[in-house]
Amino acid sequence: MSTEFSMLNLHPQLVQAVSERGYTEATPIQEAVIPLMLSGQDVIGQAQTGTGKTAAFALPILHKLDRDINGIQAIVLCPTRELAIQVARAVHEYGKFSDVRVLPVYGGTPYGRQIHRLKRGVDVVVGTPGRIIDLIQRKVLDLSQVSTVVLDEADEMLSMGFVEDIETILAQTPSQRQTTLFSATVPPPIRKLAQKYMDNPESVTIKNKQLTVAAIEQRYYLVNEEDKLAALTRLFEVEPITSALIFARTRQGTGELANELNVRGFPAEVLNGDLSQEARERVLNRFRKTQIKVLVATDVAARGLDIDDISHVFNFDLPQDSEIYVHRVGRTGRAGRTGVAISLITPKEQWRLRKIESYTRQKMTQTDLPTEAQITALRSDELQERMMVWLRRGRCSQEREMVEKLVAEGNDAMEIAAAALKLARAEEKQRPIAPIGELRQTQSRGQRTRKPRQNSRNGNGRSNDSRNGNGNGNGSNHSNGRSNRSNGSAQSNSHEKGMVRMQLSMGKKQGVRPNDVVGTIAYHANIPGRSLGAILIEPHHTLVDVPEQFVPQVLGGNGSYQIRKQEVTIQVNQ
Repeated sequence: MSTEFSMLNLHPQLVQAVSERGYTEATPIQEAVIPLMLSGQDVIGQAQTGTGKTAAFALPILHKLDRDINGIQAIVLCPTRELAIQVARAVHEYGKFSDVRVLPVYGGTPYGRQIHRLKRGVDVVVGTPGRIIDLIQRKVLDLSQVSTVVLDEADEMLSMGFVEDIETILAQTPSQRQTTLFSATVPPPIRKLAQKYMDNPESVTIKNKQLTVAAIEQRYYLVNEEDKLAALTRLFEVEPITSALIFARTRQGTGELANELNVRGFPAEVLNGDLSQEARERVLNRFRKTQIKVLVATDVAARGLDIDDISHVFNFDLPQDSEIYVHRVGRTGRAGRTGVAISLITPKEQWRLRKIESYTRQKMTQTDLPTEAQITALRSDELQERMMVWLRRGRCSQEREMVEKLVAEGNDAMEIAAAALKLARAEEKQRPIAPIGELRQTQSRGQRTRKPRQNSRNGNGRSNDSRNGNGNGNGSNHSNGRSNRSNGSAQSNSHEKGMVRMQLSMGKKQGVRPNDVVGTIAYHANIPGRSLGAILIEPHHTLVDVPEQFVPQVLGGNGSYQIRKQEVTIQVNQ
């Protein structure tokens, strides 16, 4: 039996705001978490995306705001700017009758407006760890009066390497505070963080009702990273797509991919955190009405997307988390329909595929990409079928008159027909069949870790293979999901075929993190961040593997690279 919001002892203004958004009954996570947070209890909430966890922490925060306090009373940490914007918008809407002052803060935008808002006064700050630390260091963000801290999508922040940042931020808040943590999964590093910074937290776990739908056909294609776009366009040629949702890892990646598809004759639009709410609704309405049939989205931006007739879901970038995979593919095969979920996987990612299969207890089918000959033959068959439709209809009188005139002028009827077909195929020039390179097989992660390696373990038995380079066992913080495979800092050339090892003039001592490396190189060299390979952060310099074809661009950007406002040089590692 569901609980109505009016029964959760929330302020009437909050119940009214929730009701105006069309919600009357609390979801299981809301029903469990709201009373605990209202009582001041620390909470660990484990639930999949789309269960209503934002309202589960936003409503108690708003309920407990003290109008006599002129300072920040709550802070919500999010892994991405898209999620920070979304959460801030939700808090604002839930607090529309409470006169709440909410500020989203995130990188990639000027400081001026955020600093101005902070000086005017803010009740709730929602932001990404990096920008929050920057504002603290500028002495414009004071967390001394914070009574509630929320860590949203903690496992994602862990995978992006934000653990140290989170700890830095928590140290700026009062020890007598309420801390709530939400995470799709709760791995050991998350539990360790909870033990250190939470006071006897109450755990709330919402079980998944269903993993993957039987009506969904799940396939994957093994491709090199640089061949993903070519593979996707080949699949677009042969799949019976009525509407497709393509998932890319980053906001920037969605824009790049949508542009590339449009250039190649496959109209696509973007759904990411850059869109205003009004623009988002316009895009979704066009998608619902099938005015557009391809959306390229991030996981965060696609939340709340409730459309029943999506025929295909494409994982252009495989998600880090198995639950996110389930949530993605669950958007097809709805309402009794069948659906297709297709994943493009690099050889390095096969371990993640096995992890997803183990989680869903279902096997994905490996399939070969269509060949150039198959696509060419299919195009010819489709054109011939369209011709047969018109021949059967017999309604080509004007065209027949044109043919008769051309024949009367001495042209051969067969040549006229061939020229007409040539004109009909003109649009195919927009869709050249891109070549696919020979697959570069690599060892699986399990095989690599079984090999003895120099300096692979430190004195306490923990692996130095963590991507933040400090051997703390906290996992990756390279935003594109590549591992920081340490083979010893003396190695000058990349261990990976087709990659060149380059050296940056900053390292651990200067606070460099893998996401700093990816961000600055991708931006200034104008190359895809996902194309970068292994990153090894040493005390005074950083090694990064760059695809050979991008080396001139990376070197060409020298003089403009900055990390944490410090100039950094980059060169081929000698």
